[in-house]
Amino acid sequence: DLQICQHRAPTCCTKKMEESYQAAVRRERTQSIQALNFELKYMIVGHITAFQEAFESLLRFAENRTSSLFETAYRPMAKEAAEPVKELFTDISLYILGAETTVESAVLRFFDSLFPLVYSRLINPGITDLSEDYTECLRLTRQDINPFGHYSKNMVTELSKSLWASRMLSQALSLGIEVINSTEHTALSKECSRALVKMQYCPHCQGLTLIRPCVGYCLNVMRGCLASVSELDAQWREFISTLEYLTNEVAASHELGAALAGVWSSINEAILHAQLNGPQLSATVDKVCGQPKQQEGNLSSASIVPVKEVTETQTFVMAHTSLSNKRREFINYMKRSRTFYASIAERLCDGDLVMRDSSTCWNGEDVV
Repeated sequence: DLQICQHRAPTCCTKKMEESYQAAVRRERTQSIQALNFELKYMIVGHITAFQEAFESLLRFAENRTSSLFETAYRPMAKEAAEPVKELFTDISLYILGAETTVESAVLRFFDSLFPLVYSRLINPGITDLSEDYTECLRLTRQDINPFGHYSKNMVTELSKSLWASRMLSQALSLGIEVINSTEHTALSKECSRALVKMQYCPHCQGLTLIRPCVGYCLNVMRGCLASVSELDAQWREFISTLEYLTNEVAASHELGAALAGVWSSINEAILHAQLNGPQLSATVDKVCGQPKQQEGNLSSASIVPVKEVTETQTFVMAHTSLSNKRREFINYMKRSRTFYASIAERLCDGDLVMRDSSTCWNGEDVV
């Protein structure tokens, strides 16, 4: 009653054993592809981790730098500005990781939150009653009166340009992992599992437990079984080229680090611009939002303190160097994996599975 290992000679196999062999080849095929995939997946996951760590380091540096700007130059609003600053850098981080958000919405939301603080703490420091309604009116007015001039739009442009490639690279790396994972669990067709049993286990039914398949026979069977996986070859090569392009874009100019490091400067320029135009802004706000309660006495608006650029810290430089080194190492490895899916059958038929350098092997019907 054998369905696969039919042979003229007597046999020690049963139909139940054939079914066990089919389960075994499915398990072995999955394990062998997982073993092939392991190194490739390890490199991609390692790069995702290194990329995210270096990026988080750059983000922390930029956030700390921005926070220190408020603490040194704009102390009256430093405490209240802490939350909007934190939200801005959280939004940037989520954008890089592929969240459904934009750099523009993150930056403009930050300036919406910043304007009530600048208006009530720097331009009109005598305001005592900053109700929710008045604060909301100031937030909405910001969009119409543009108190920060072109600096808010410039910040959107600079960040969008530098963060785009990083976002795309992050998404591409995650896609690579998905592709590799999907190839590990592609279902074996009935014909394929029967062919693998015939190649690997039918000799056992004749007592030939040490005979292994011929190389050409193994390649034919594996190519048939892995036809759907090897069809990924053209797309995988294109994917590697895209990765190379994106890593070069991230590195092209030190845009990523420079743009993040320059956030504090853009915010400082924007605040200075608003302070210099304080009287005009106050006149417009009074018309739109009304006049809030003022504290008794003569309070001059906070003095404008120009902030000098601080020198780059060691952390920032190290994060950049780490990112560059990892990127080079990663892309060189990925270039070598261009033929990964084209050569998968050859790699599975390598090693102990087949008989090499010998005149005796199994051809699917007999020992030759």
